[in-house]
Amino acid sequence: MPLTHRRGPGSARKRLEIGLFVAPALILYVSFVMLPMGLAVYYSGFKWNGLEPLTRFVGLGNYRKALTDHVFQGAVWHNSLFILLSLAIQLPIGLGLALLVNRRMRGRGLLRTILFAPYVLSEVVTAVAWLLLLQPDGPVDVLLRDLGLGSLVQLWLANSNVVLYTLFVVITWKYIGFAILLFLAGLQGVPRELTEAASIDGANSWLITRHITLPLLGPTIRIWIFLSMIGSLQLFDLIWIMTLGGPANSSNTMVTYIIQRGIQRSQFGYGSAVAVILFIISFVVALVYQRFVLRRDTEGAMTRIVG
Repeated sequence: MPLTHRRGPGSARKRLEIGLFVAPALILYVSFVMLPMGLAVYYSGFKWNGLEPLTRFVGLGNYRKALTDHVFQGAVWHNSLFILLSLAIQLPIGLGLALLVNRRMRGRGLLRTILFAPYVLSEVVTAVAWLLLLQPDGPVDVLLRDLGLGSLVQLWLANSNVVLYTLFVVITWKYIGFAILLFLAGLQGVPRELTEAASIDGANSWLITRHITLPLLGPTIRIWIFLSMIGSLQLFDLIWIMTLGGPANSSNTMVTYIIQRGIQRSQFGYGSAVAVILFIISFVVALVYQRFVLRRDTEGAMTRIVG
């Protein structure tokens, strides 16, 4: 006679406990993530100012309007430029500083604190502080003139040719501490035995870094690249406080564009369509990066866990 598996009261109690623990997080996720996303998709099909009834259905009209707007196209390019600059500049700077403060030296703890401190500051405090530093004839201009570099003085936040790069400097100063912290955590996983063995075999510090440290730090670097790309697509706080997307839309990002066109102009249907476009772009980037870059890291982690 075949044996049947009967679930006892202990199994039901276990499922109930799991449900009670998961329910609060699930309710919050549905209420503050899934429901707003669904409403944004729904509102994006209407021409709506937020007050009148939803009667003016325009279908994909808001999406066509956004994709053909040169201001929105410029905002997408600005986000893309921040991604490129982050990979080209923030990555080597963060990695180099992490390798530096990972060495045994006097004052290493203080140096780590100084490098990480800006990341702890809020975006508002950072933006206001840099606004004061970069104002005309402010501390930055005075310092440049004292160093004999007066020719470099610019209207840092009012010149459309340099405002994006000025903002990138501020963003780098603010977030480079996170990159250093992440790389330092990854460096702790590099076996000291490998570097010591390579040193005994005659390898110098450059060869050890190139052939041992960096390959083993690869998963951490790839995680940081992913976080940096998603963060660059969602930039808002610093840029909005410092420039409001100006001058003449030269520092707009997709999120500042949503605020300008969706909220300030009371075009909530159009703003919802832009928000959906931003979500799709972020989702596609995350999906493609996960599929072609992070997949081998996650598969390796699962293999180690199962093994």
